[in-house]
Amino acid sequence: MNEQPSPPGRLRLRATYQDVIAAPPHMVAEIAHGALHLHPRPASRHARAATMLGVEIGGAFDRGRDGPGGWWIIAEPELHLGDDVLVPDLAGWRRSSMPVFPDAPWFDLAPDWVCEVVSPSTRRFDLGSKRALYAEHGVAHLWLVDPLARTLEAFTLFPLRILTDTLAGTGPVRLAPFEAIEFPLEALWPD
Repeated sequence: MNEQPSPPGRLRLRATYQDVIAAPPHMVAEIAHGALHLHPRPASRHARAATMLGVEIGGAFDRGRDGPGGWWIIAEPELHLGDDVLVPDLAGWRRSSMPVFPDAPWFDLAPDWVCEVVSPSTRRFDLGSKRALYAEHGVAHLWLVDPLARTLEAFTLFPLRILTDTLAGTGPVRLAPFEAIEFPLEALWPD
C-alpha cells in the first residue's frame, strides 16, 4: 500500500480521479476513503490465479457453457462507488442486477461478487480498507485468493461480513454465489 504523503505542515487533500489518471502506467491506482493507494501491477502467480479463476467461473456463468449463465464476469473493472475508486481482480454482476452491459469507462453499480487476489504489496489494503468498502457498498460476496498460501476464503454479507468457507491447497470448490458448478482449487496455482 502506498498512500501519497502530505507535505509537512500542509493539510492533506482528498484524492481525486485526476490522481488516478495521473498515476504511473505500471501502477494500479485506487481511492479509498479519500486516500490514493498505488500498487504495482500483479506479479505472475497473482495474474495466473485471477486468470484461471476467471476461466473457471466465466465460462459457466458469463457464457453459460456447462453452467447456468446469468452473470457478467469482468477482470480488473474500475469501480466508482461513491467517492471510492476500486479495481478488484475480478468482479461479477448478476444480469438481473445489470441487465444491459454498459458502454462506459467504469462501473458505478456495485458488483454482486468481487474477488481479490492477495499479494504481499496489496495484502494490508485488500484485507483492511478494501474489504470494508466492499461491505459498505453492499457487495454481497467477496472471495480472497492467496496464491502463496494457496487458499481461497469466501465471505458473505449478511448484516455484517461473515467468513463462510476457507479452502486450502487442492480439491473441489463449490462456493456461493457460484455453487452451481465445481472446479478444482489447484487450477489456480501454476504448479
